[in-house]
Amino acid sequence: MPAPEQAGGPRIVAGVDGSPSSLSALHWAVVQAGRTGASVDAVIAWHYPASAAGGGYGMTAGIAGPTDFQESAEKIVADAISRIPGSPGDVRVHARVAEGNAARVLLDAADGAELLVVGSRGHGGFTEALLGSVSQHCVQHAPCPVVVIRGRDSA
Repeated sequence: MPAPEQAGGPRIVAGVDGSPSSLSALHWAVVQAGRTGASVDAVIAWHYPASAAGGGYGMTAGIAGPTDFQESAEKIVADAISRIPGSPGDVRVHARVAEGNAARVLLDAADGAELLVVGSRGHGGFTEALLGSVSQHCVQHAPCPVVVIRGRDSA
């Protein structure tokens, strides 16, 4: 996904997947954007799971049949934006949906951004880990500073 044009000034990218830590990351990004005059790109990535092609691993939890993954991702990010506590005020929040590996999509979106904000844990299977694989990859490879936010479920 190409980085959006910066005609509107500074930009903060927040990774969203619907998990509690990603919702906290989006909220933090909006508060920070309000302090700095930035806009926020709420970014979600999706991909066809290997099991959708017949076999192999794939995260299909909650999927009861054929699904439009793009549409599901659009709903998740729209719901996340609507759940931002309080009013974002003058902060512009843009939903960005892209097909691809989550870490790669976030890194591409962060190109030219002031800041990348991600949750510490997404929907991955290793709940004992303090940092999820996408967050870890972003911290190591982002083209801008990264803030990792622990969600309400992280104690």
